[in-house]
Amino acid sequence: MDGPAEMLAKDAASTALGMRAVELGDGSATIAMTVTESMINGHGIAHGGYLFLLADTAFACACNRAGSVTVAAQAEIDFLAPAHLGDELVATAAERVRFGRSGIYDITVRRGDEVVAEFRGRSRTLRAR
Repeated sequence: MDGPAEMLAKDAASTALGMRAVELGDGSATIAMTVTESMINGHGIAHGGYLFLLADTAFACACNRAGSVTVAAQAEIDFLAPAHLGDELVATAAERVRFGRSGIYDITVRRGDEVVAEFRGRSRTLRAR
C-alpha cells in the first residue's frame, strides 16, 4: 500500500513543477520547489496558485499514510510576501490534530528564513486502500 513517497512519485502535477520531498514523516512533510519563469504572473512575481499547490502537496504528504486515502476537506492560505523567479521555496507541514477520520494541518512556506505564506488544511480519510 502506498505511503506519501509513492503518492508524490505518482503526482503528475507536483512532479511536473519540480517539487521534491526533503523529508517525509508520520504527520509531517517538507517539500521544496524552485520558482520558474512559467510560474510568474503579470506582476512579475510567483502566481499564488503555485504557492498554494506547493503547500497543498506538503499537506497531502503529511496527512496520507500507507493504507489510507486522505484528501483535503478544506484549505486556506495567507500570502505574506511575494516569491520571485529563482526563489527556492520550502513548505513544511505539521499535523496539529487527528480526530476520527479528520485532521488539521498547518503548513508554512518559506524562502530561506522568510515566511512567504501560511496554509491551514483540514483532511478527511475516505477509505483504506
